[in-house]
Amino acid sequence: MKTNSKSKETPIRDFIKNNFKHFNSAVVVEAADGWIRLLDNGGKMMLTMAGAMSTGELGISLAEMIRQNKIHAITTTGANLEEDIFNLVAHNHYERIPGYRHLTSEAEVSLRDRGMNRVTDTCIPEEEAMRRIEKQVLKLWQKADKEGKSFFPFEFMYQLVEAGEISKHHEIDPKNSWVLAAHEKKIPIYTPGWEDSTLGNIFVANILKKNIGRFNVVRSGLEQMAHLIQWYREHSSKPIGFFQIGGGISGDFPICVVPLINQD
Repeated sequence: MKTNSKSKETPIRDFIKNNFKHFNSAVVVEAADGWIRLLDNGGKMMLTMAGAMSTGELGISLAEMIRQNKIHAITTTGANLEEDIFNLVAHNHYERIPGYRHLTSEAEVSLRDRGMNRVTDTCIPEEEAMRRIEKQVLKLWQKADKEGKSFFPFEFMYQLVEAGEISKHHEIDPKNSWVLAAHEKKIPIYTPGWEDSTLGNIFVANILKKNIGRFNVVRSGLEQMAHLIQWYREHSSKPIGFFQIGGGISGDFPICVVPLINQD
């Protein structure tokens, strides 16, 4: 943003402090200042994300924050984890439906028949996004199954990135993928309720089809909780912040850690 007088760029921080004075907007300033103080004191930040923020392209800002060491662990829905990768490889095939609230049942069926999976006003293309990633992740699941190994959902996403197969399909600037940034920084991504995601559904389907032999190829939410407790203990000599976007299980999951340690 530029000022009227000298056409100088005004930092976002200055803009917010000058304009966000009251009500919920003032809370934004307080939260941002608290985040800065936490990091200045050597603390770590846990970010939680609900819903489908990745389809809304939150990665444009989030990835840079991760690269700048402003976020040290993430708890999120399984949808956010996978949809960042879907967007990475299929962005040009997404469709926006501005009048989605007024879609007729016939229009909804038409979208389905074209393989367009709607998330409010945005449609994710099934073939270019979901099936493209499914083919690669299934190989990783089967490899782990054959070798008797188990990994967390985010570790399979990191393996997917490392395999390099999807890089030829990138349709956005990789710097705007928060999962790629998290992989670069090797931070943990916890996904409680991962089975309630597209890839979670696909994993169960492949178990039923006998393409995968063990459910524990993907480590459970209970194991994720134990891993999160370990992460908390390793870093709790300094303050740990908690920044929540949206509600639901992604926000509830890390809240349990301290009472679990102290009470249970």
